[in-house]
Amino acid sequence: MKKLFLSLIAAGLLLSACNQSAKTASTTDSSSSKGAVVATNAPVMKFEYSMHDFGKITQGDKVNYKFNFTNTGKSPLIISNAVASCGCTKPEWPSAPIKPGETGQINVTFNSAGKSGLQDKLITITANTNPPQNAVHLVGEVLNKK
Repeated sequence: MKKLFLSLIAAGLLLSACNQSAKTASTTDSSSSKGAVVATNAPVMKFEYSMHDFGKITQGDKVNYKFNFTNTGKSPLIISNAVASCGCTKPEWPSAPIKPGETGQINVTFNSAGKSGLQDKLITITANTNPPQNAVHLVGEVLNKK
């Protein structure tokens, strides 16, 4: 009798757990359809060039480049962060919102001290876009000092 009672309780818990996950999945699906409406109005970060080749430089030189972009979306673009793949590369971004149709710049400085050979620095920009991250590349070659 004890085994039968415990088996019924276990089966009931198992069925209620399966039913709960089905409710959670349907709730997630309905909320994602609401997000699609918002995504159509989201800002869009369109870069003039997503990669810049600075060519060949001597070890220790610094390279600056400004990645120009336009907000081609329907709402103001707000950049919350920009991170480089290496500490030798420093991005700077505008703190003010970029209105639809307006342009902005991500200013990137690469310090080649202690570097040599081919370089590819990835800069990841986080903003209120969909998807929330965009990336640009700074590439080139660092030659050893003679």
